[in-house]
Amino acid sequence: MYSVKIISTGLALPSRTITNDDLAKVEETDDAWIRKRTGIGERRFTGDGESANQLALDAARSAFEKSGVSKEQIGLVMVATLSGNYSTPSVASQMQEPLSLPKDIPYLDVNAACSGAAYAIEFARSYLAANLNPQKPYAIVTGVEELSKLLDPSDRTTNIIFGDGAGAVVMTLEEGSYASTLGAESSLAINCGGAKNSISLNTPDASHTPSYIRMDGKEVFRFAVRILPYCISETVSKAGLTFEDIDWFICHQANKRIIDHVVRAMKLPKEKFYCNVDHIGNTSGASIFICLAEMEEQGLLHSGDTLLLAGFGSGLTWGSCVVRYR
Repeated sequence: MYSVKIISTGLALPSRTITNDDLAKVEETDDAWIRKRTGIGERRFTGDGESANQLALDAARSAFEKSGVSKEQIGLVMVATLSGNYSTPSVASQMQEPLSLPKDIPYLDVNAACSGAAYAIEFARSYLAANLNPQKPYAIVTGVEELSKLLDPSDRTTNIIFGDGAGAVVMTLEEGSYASTLGAESSLAINCGGAKNSISLNTPDASHTPSYIRMDGKEVFRFAVRILPYCISETVSKAGLTFEDIDWFICHQANKRIIDHVVRAMKLPKEKFYCNVDHIGNTSGASIFICLAEMEEQGLLHSGDTLLLAGFGSGLTWGSCVVRYR
């Protein structure tokens, strides 16, 4: 079986750091309230001249330049995002010229919200495996979000949580254990009547009402603490591995309480769960990619490490996969 090997990572964060105290100046909240409920102390927001597309490009360029891979060896460029600059053209397609990449390969975005990393990596793996090309065996896969532009200033259930940023990996295939678990449970998402709205993006109407992220936090929390253990257990089992074989569990960084709950419920070593939500916040489809890049920068990843990536998001989607670090 062809499994995923991550060759290198890249990171791009906006220049503006927004602390809980900054938010307290403009709304009824405070640092203690936010930290208790989310574990978040600060997050990044884009500033002048910054955008989702530029962050994605910077992260992808960083991963590409560190990879030692030539541009002729890239066979696919994919971006996980729900907040690119445009509905079309895709964020991925706009990387071709700046990175001087081949014109005759696929460039596409995938929107699975906070499950974006697992979806994008699985689709990239499947494409590379189905189109085995010894001349183009690598893919650049990026996650990016600019969620600050989608936040309702009056809604503290969302604007204390989300942030902006981008991470990227260069990946290829190798022989080895692999499994993924992808799915969705739409009954918990917004339905036709809008009665259940867990995480959704309102569409502007004729009155030009702004488009904001809406979330039922309690519903999402219950979903997350149920689906993450399932994703992790199912994927490890399908890969023919045990929990002891996993060097790092890297979950979507939505809320520290969710990760802590999963650690306790599954009786897994807390030190194997990387967490950066305290200083990055929830960056949706970018969060796992940002974790990988931070971990590489900190020297936490070692050649041959087995990583379990797991996320959940709007849809409500879920996704997990097992990958190797070079």
